[in-house]
Amino acid sequence: MDAILGRSKPVRPDLDRLFGLPGAAVSLEAGAGFTPTGRGSVCFASVEGGAFSQLQRDVRELLDADTDRGGVPVEFSQDAYGYTWLLARQPPDDVPALVNDLHAVNSLLQDGGFGPQLLCSLIGFQDPAGRSLALVYLYKRGTFYPFAPLPGSAEKRDNALELQMRALLGDDLRIEEDLSRWFPVWGAPGL
Repeated sequence: MDAILGRSKPVRPDLDRLFGLPGAAVSLEAGAGFTPTGRGSVCFASVEGGAFSQLQRDVRELLDADTDRGGVPVEFSQDAYGYTWLLARQPPDDVPALVNDLHAVNSLLQDGGFGPQLLCSLIGFQDPAGRSLALVYLYKRGTFYPFAPLPGSAEKRDNALELQMRALLGDDLRIEEDLSRWFPVWGAPGL
C-alpha cells in the first residue's frame, strides 16, 4: 500500500560503516597530517515521551560507566535547530574506543525504535596548523563526507580541503557523491 501511495519506509541505518573510521584516521594522519581530537558526537532528533527519556538515561549510564576510572562523562546539548547532540570523549590515540562509544549510542537508539531519528555522527580531527576537520557519517545514506570550517571565519568552509580529503579517503570510506548532501555542521560538539 505504501508503494501505491508513494510513501517509503525510513531507511535502516547501517551502523557498521562507523568501523571504517579507525583506518580513515590513519590515512588522514599519514596523508594530510590530521590527527584525531578524541572527540566524537551523535546528532539525533529528540522525541517526547518516557521511552525516549529512559533511553537517554541508558546511554548516559553505559558511556559514563568508566568515569570512576578516569573516563570523561558524556554531554548532551541541543543546537539552534532543536537537534540533540551527544558528545563522547576518548584519548586522541584511541579512535577504536571512540567509534565503539558512538556505535553503542546509535545501536541503543536504533534498537529502541528510534533509528529514524538518527541524523549523523562525526569524529573531529586537527592538523598542526590548527585547522579543524570532521568526518561526518550520514545514517540514512550510509555515507561519509569531510567538513572543514575555515579557522576564525564566520561559517565559511574550506571547500578545497574538503575535496582533497574526499580524494584521500576514497579507499577507506564510502564517500557521499552528492556534494549537496555535504551539510555544514556549524558548532557541532566534537568538531
